[in-house]
Amino acid sequence: MLTLKIEEIRAISNGEHGDLFSVLGLHTVNIEGKEKLVIRSFRPDAKSIIVIPDSGKEVELSRISDEGLFEHVFSRRKNRFSYKLKVTPYVGDTYTIEDAYRFATQLSDFDLQLWGEGNHHHAYKFMGSHTKTVDGVEGTHFVVAAPSASRVSVIGSFNNWDGRVHGMRKYHDQGIWETFIPHVTENDLYKYEIKSHATEAPLKKSDPYGRLMELRPGTATKVWNSSYEWEDEEWMENRQQIQDHNEPISVYEVHPGSWKRKVGDDPGFLNYREMGDDLVPYAKEMGFTHIELMPIAEHPYDPSWGYQITGYFAPTSRFGNPDDFRYFVDKCHQAGLGIIVDWVPAHFTKDENGLRRFDGTALYEHEDPRQGEHSDWGTNIFNYGRSEVMNFLISNAIYWLEEFHIDGLRVDAVASMLYLDYSREEGEWIPNQYGGRENLEAIHFLQRFNEVTHEYYPGILNFAEESTSWQGVSQPTSSGGLGFDFKWNMGWMNDTLTYIKKDPIFRKYHQDQLSFSLIYAFSEQFILPLSHDEVVHMKQSLLSKMPGDDWQKFANLRLLYTYMFGHPGKKLLFMGDEFAQWNEWTESQSIDWHLLQWDTHKGVQRLVKDLNNIYKKEPAFHKVDSRWEGFEWIDMSDAENSLLSFIRRSDDPDDFLVFILNFTPNTHDQYKFGVPKAGEYEVIFNSDSDYYGGTNKGPIAVHAQEGNWHNQPAHINIAVPPLAGVVLKPKS
Repeated sequence: MLTLKIEEIRAISNGEHGDLFSVLGLHTVNIEGKEKLVIRSFRPDAKSIIVIPDSGKEVELSRISDEGLFEHVFSRRKNRFSYKLKVTPYVGDTYTIEDAYRFATQLSDFDLQLWGEGNHHHAYKFMGSHTKTVDGVEGTHFVVAAPSASRVSVIGSFNNWDGRVHGMRKYHDQGIWETFIPHVTENDLYKYEIKSHATEAPLKKSDPYGRLMELRPGTATKVWNSSYEWEDEEWMENRQQIQDHNEPISVYEVHPGSWKRKVGDDPGFLNYREMGDDLVPYAKEMGFTHIELMPIAEHPYDPSWGYQITGYFAPTSRFGNPDDFRYFVDKCHQAGLGIIVDWVPAHFTKDENGLRRFDGTALYEHEDPRQGEHSDWGTNIFNYGRSEVMNFLISNAIYWLEEFHIDGLRVDAVASMLYLDYSREEGEWIPNQYGGRENLEAIHFLQRFNEVTHEYYPGILNFAEESTSWQGVSQPTSSGGLGFDFKWNMGWMNDTLTYIKKDPIFRKYHQDQLSFSLIYAFSEQFILPLSHDEVVHMKQSLLSKMPGDDWQKFANLRLLYTYMFGHPGKKLLFMGDEFAQWNEWTESQSIDWHLLQWDTHKGVQRLVKDLNNIYKKEPAFHKVDSRWEGFEWIDMSDAENSLLSFIRRSDDPDDFLVFILNFTPNTHDQYKFGVPKAGEYEVIFNSDSDYYGGTNKGPIAVHAQEGNWHNQPAHINIAVPPLAGVVLKPKS
């Protein structure tokens, strides 16, 4: 006698049953007014199945469908019991397994409550896949959010990728599905098969919370556990002081797939551990304080540079596993280097295995393309008003900081998040509830992101790549700001590069492009970026942007770096720029290390190294970066000679440096300008030094005389070298 209706048998056999836990495994049924125990199993590979109870006799199940549904009604057993299944397959040897449908839920009420509120900051600790032992049985617990799904299953090599075998139980109030599958262990591949009323065919999705992905072009998730033992206690204990806003921050931006490659290998990537042993010592030797990695979360397409993500919780497997990445971070910290990771909460790729229409509906994105799609990038936009998205993104930020000891996150494309009409024409966007163009949900998300990450990890640094005049990006959320530590100064970058590309003959007409940035330099906490975006897509490398012959190009570049380090704001330089690469950057090959055989390129590398070291050594370079007290113009009006002079001060006003910058190839044998006090000055830096590839012109011994000039009580007459910057320091 069958205990299931034929419709249920068909639904199980066809993979359409949405609640397999209600029918498979051990259950009580009522037969002719009497309660009896029934056990059911669905194994499409099984020729026969025998139940092995923890006590009592073995029982063979009866086949009740051709597709592989078996059951047995116990005539005498009244109490539930533990058991195993001995399966004889059509092909292969007999095997014994635990039945996934005999295990109770592994979710806690606390996790479910926080998840439902949208306040779960550590959702990755229960979402996704986690190996554990339940009732003495080893296996893996799987949890995924898919509120609109009618059926969710875990598929993998352990069930022949058959979505009918391991269905999950649903928590309807939270939209979560979960199951514990015995015998699934580390490195097993899996996906979620999701059946939805919105789609005809089941969807096959990577785990949004997966911690390791299959190497592209594969898209499955791997069960993963970390066994790494950290050795960066000293760094972590002192990080808050090291990364204080008044301390020097000079960032080396790196694309890990093209910083350096192995000759003769294809693609020849360095793995994370090799980067730890090669990149880290190089960045340390060059004097940088931080390495910033372009996005390393899993992504399918190399030329996206990591900005179109499918695995937000998985360091890309191109370069190794998550513990290999931990090794890289550990090496950074042991060397005294901070590590910043480029983070992309603004949009995600449309690849079918990813977040897009995850449960058949717009779960992570907006349904309306006027809100949910970036036509520029061919990506989807997160719906920051959904609790699933808040849990996902906030937890993801915490995950990188907690699990990988990351010291800060650079948030990509913040402007695209803040404005509903970003890169849209009239009629292509939907105003907010007040009729404005501000994305109120995104603003709230960014504020919560900064509040939560700083609450858990004081001393971390969050950077906003924000290209508009939005007010308060780096101001506290308590005063209405977004709460970032620093904002990329895109205005300074654009004005400076526009100016420096001009022939020096015409620069006198554009002096304001250099001085204008000081009008707003202290309105935010800024970092000055010369990033990857400035050396791709036909923009030319920094060296190639420079006007004039080769000598002038190198001199202009050395001058640009001198101006950058003297200007208020933290510093960021993209890989290859430190030795004056000629070619635009491409992700498909290594940067041009062979150029270092030439003295001109070696000279620029020495200059960047020395600027980094002076920047760190001299408090006036960095201590008062965000207030007027740290900067004073001497003369910004000598446009005829394209000369700028200014003072940088430490928190001790008597500790100051004098900068003079000549943006023409003309040498000034005697140039008079004011200084704060009379006496002897030493030249602590000259970008025209022959050590850097210059002409070695400029002052050697400098004496300032009493006498007002440029509203200063003393003045200096010095030789100013061509296309060069000179830094003077009063002798004690």
